Amino acid sequence: MARRSVLFAPGDQPDKLRKAATSDADVAVFDLEDAVVPSQQQAARVAVRETLTTVEGSCELCVRVNPLDEGLRRDLNVVLDGATPDSVMLPKVDAERTVETLAGMLAERDASVPVLALVESAAGVLHAEAIATADATDALLFGAEDLAGDIGATRTDEGTEVAHARKHTLLAARAAGVDAIDTHYPAYEDDEGLGAAARTARRLGYDGKMAIHPAQVPIINAAFTPDDDEIEWARTVLSARKEAEDGDTGVFVIDGEMIDAPQVRQAERILQRADIEVP
Repeated sequence: MARRSVLFAPGDQPDKLRKAATSDADVAVFDLEDAVVPSQQQAARVAVRETLTTVEGSCELCVRVNPLDEGLRRDLNVVLDGATPDSVMLPKVDAERTVETLAGMLAERDASVPVLALVESAAGVLHAEAIATADATDALLFGAEDLAGDIGATRTDEGTEVAHARKHTLLAARAAGVDAIDTHYPAYEDDEGLGAAARTARRLGYDGKMAIHPAQVPIINAAFTPDDDEIEWARTVLSARKEAEDGDTGVFVIDGEMIDAPQVRQAERILQRADIEVP
């Protein structure tokens, strides 16, 4: 399943949980961490458990739990007493062993679901390769805001202060063959800025982007969905590849452009993003 848009909803607000689960987001994240104040944690756990049990939606349902030392065990004890989510998101991941510990706790509860690992600290970025290769990891998510706070950086519109970490997280995900999800865009009423940021993330190679408001979802989905021209180009490339292979050659030309393995891989990725079978 594509993870173009990853929409967060606060765990202590059942109406928003249901709205996220029935939205057009590819992933709805029921948030038990930053979106919930400490006094509402237990109420949020119950609300998430009940929503998972009763909601009917077509997207991936994920629960963002608290870090290992900040209520994770209590989160799992309550939430997994009902229906099992499709995935679990672990924040502030700083090492492979952190994912492995969560995976072990999930296995103890017969809930061995994929882990979406949030890389949002200096240690997390520096250990991104190991985090991505953990058996349970199915995606790396880059958290720019928390990272900036961790390293003492000032966030700018250009994002140069986190550019290296953003690319490093992407490379780690790609090398491990897991999804790469870009940081959220804080100005949720700035549609133009969000669209530009999402398109930039896609050009970098990211699979999707986090969203903090339902209105951001269609803009993100559009940015990460290939258009007709891209699909036509991809089909042309893969058709020409077949003809070239029949002619026993690995390199061919389309409209004056030399095509070989990198462009073929790009064409395959375009069709995969468009949910079209690769010939």
